[in-house]
Amino acid sequence: MGRGVRPIRLGEVRAEQAGRGRHLAEGRQDLAAVGDWVAIRRSGDERSGTIDAVLPRRSRFSRKVAGALTEEQVVAANIDAVFLVMGLDHDYNRRRLERYLLLAYESRATPVVILSKADLVDQVDAHVNEVAALAPGTPVHALSARTSSGLAVVSSYLGPGRTGALLGSSGVGKSTLINALVGSELLETREVRAHDSRGRHTTRHRQLILLPGGGLLIDTPGMRELQMWDVAGAVSETFDDIESLAATCHFSDCRHRDEPRCAVKVAVVEGRLAPSRLASYLKLQDELRDFEARRDARAQIDEKRRNKIVGRSLKQLYKDRDR
Repeated sequence: MGRGVRPIRLGEVRAEQAGRGRHLAEGRQDLAAVGDWVAIRRSGDERSGTIDAVLPRRSRFSRKVAGALTEEQVVAANIDAVFLVMGLDHDYNRRRLERYLLLAYESRATPVVILSKADLVDQVDAHVNEVAALAPGTPVHALSARTSSGLAVVSSYLGPGRTGALLGSSGVGKSTLINALVGSELLETREVRAHDSRGRHTTRHRQLILLPGGGLLIDTPGMRELQMWDVAGAVSETFDDIESLAATCHFSDCRHRDEPRCAVKVAVVEGRLAPSRLASYLKLQDELRDFEARRDARAQIDEKRRNKIVGRSLKQLYKDRDR
């Protein structure tokens, strides 16, 4: 070991983003997120430090920040498998699953659908088949954390050097699933409301958990608001049935609304495509158009801000030269 080089000590370190990194970041998406690999500078006590750099991400799961602000929020980074968890109780919602699938495909991680609370229903296979038809090519598994049924399938996607993320609304059993995988009551859990299965936000922040088998699992809070972020490229994977039909429409720019000779609308009339499926697709298209308009407006504002910063810097530079 070279002179003056300190050995690397393994363990947990509490670190904050360096001020320079915050200043240079164009948005919160450039700051460290759970799952990121970072370069840190340790303080003298070795228990705290500063994040000097965020290494390039190989995958990231993003959404638009909640509210009116048009800005990207990185929910988790460097994920190998995204577990989309949906409870087989009152939480079961196919339309919400479509939105999660869109974000998962865009993240470049492998999506896996987990139908939790399988012990609460009788027709488990019917639900699995229904979701499998909704997400062709995506693995779908039913399990029960309370009875430990099907837990091994989650572990099979992880292992040394692999990271998974659990995503789903509050009350689907993400914390209960992690406790079952870890083998201890690591995370707090709460009962859901009996009449609608709505959960409380037991998990209030994202965290990275080391599993006994060596894999890593990211637990995320339940998302009350799931708005899209740059998922246009993933639409064809989530709605491949509609995209295939659209290729045979009479007009190449058919919007599948009022246009004549629309193959998609014909499929709905003939019963080959569910009306709710088309409604979900059209709603998403409206959201994407609105999002693009707002993002373009935000980009113009950011460009003006950068130009002002450059202008002030040049003005100061000329002043210093004249002195």
